[in-house]
Amino acid sequence: MLAQEEDNVKKFLKEDVWDSINEFLNWGLHLGEEGENSIHITIGLLILLIIAFIATDFVLKTIRRLYTNKMEGDDKLKFISIFKFIKYFVYLLVILLTLRAGGVDITLLITASAALFVGLGLALQDLFQDIIGGIFIITDKSVQVGDIVETEGKVGKIVEIKLRTTRAITRDDRVIIIPNHKFMKDIVYNYTQNNETTREEIRVQVAYGSNVDLVTEILISSLNSNIRVLKDPLPFVLFDDFGESGLSFSLHFYINETFLALKVKSEIRYVIDAEFRKNNITIPFPQRDVHLFKK
Repeated sequence: MLAQEEDNVKKFLKEDVWDSINEFLNWGLHLGEEGENSIHITIGLLILLIIAFIATDFVLKTIRRLYTNKMEGDDKLKFISIFKFIKYFVYLLVILLTLRAGGVDITLLITASAALFVGLGLALQDLFQDIIGGIFIITDKSVQVGDIVETEGKVGKIVEIKLRTTRAITRDDRVIIIPNHKFMKDIVYNYTQNNETTREEIRVQVAYGSNVDLVTEILISSLNSNIRVLKDPLPFVLFDDFGESGLSFSLHFYINETFLALKVKSEIRYVIDAEFRKNNITIPFPQRDVHLFKK
């Protein structure tokens, strides 16, 4: 009697409950004939995808925590930016593998979307170049936040590096957004890559017959009142050339605030002009002699 009741329970579970569950899980959209060219999107497949996404997300977050635990703030943000880009490919791979495991022939999906991928690739090639450029910038640290760079004649201080673009503030407080592929394809001057100290230069001409020793002394002394000019390394003056209109000199000095170089140079030029006037040293201007011949 007990054995018969046990068989009845097993039969009920198998034929009624389990078959009902299978029928529910297999309910969905069925495209194509049975075989290689068929696509079946069922409730069971969607549940499998959700479970796969949850498991993948948990694994990726665990890996991210392990790598970023000992990283500093900037490095941590950069790693997270790259990790987000990698995560999209992992999710795509999980979707394909899950569909394959669920009995869907992914070859048909890949073939059907091949033209779409080619079109997207051509349309978004600049976007991919920017992303790849962002990955290289972040990993090799060729450009970092706080660096002073010059590109296409514009000088700016880097304030943010993202996966696709880099933001910089110019000397007139305007924001420029630089596509990251610029740092891979174009020549970019990084004024602060080696260190924060840069050498600046001011060129000046004085009239022929001027006391060159006095000119040199005035140029050097014009730096004394400027607190942004470094005392070490020492500034120096070069007698560059005998120019067409006068004697050419260049004043070289060092500062730590490259971003303020234009303002520092302006302040020094004011001092030089005042001292030249005080010592009767003339800054020449181009002159031309015109000879008229009467026929």
